[in-house]
Amino acid sequence: MEINPKAPVIVEREISIQAPLETVWRWQSDIDKWSDWNPDIRHSKMDGPLAPGTVFQWKAGGASIVSTLQDVEPMRKLAWTGKTSGLRAAHTWRFEQQGDSVLVATRESFDGYWARLLPNVARKLLDKALRTWLESLKRQAESAG
Repeated sequence: MEINPKAPVIVEREISIQAPLETVWRWQSDIDKWSDWNPDIRHSKMDGPLAPGTVFQWKAGGASIVSTLQDVEPMRKLAWTGKTSGLRAAHTWRFEQQGDSVLVATRESFDGYWARLLPNVARKLLDKALRTWLESLKRQAESAG
């Protein structure tokens, strides 16, 4: 799965994390524990295994989101689609070992009436959320192991 290239809002971010790939993957793929280390996520709960088709519900900022895993390639890729009021999202995460660090790259697209009505506001909010997510993942993986 890839993001929607025609969506009115697309944000891409990446970060280098000084931790083993297995550690970075473990923290990012344990969806039920996102709220333990990401301050933007208040709750997250998977309704099954870490596999394509599994639904998970989560609350980020003020939005309650229902997402479905689309791609799960252990230690390589994690991708999902999600919906909340007036918004559809597609989100991909890629993980690449680079020497002693891991490059984590994320891309997300927003579509729906809210993204079309206020694309600049949506882009700014999404960019901030992805920066916080990546920085939080980096802190967690580098400090907690």
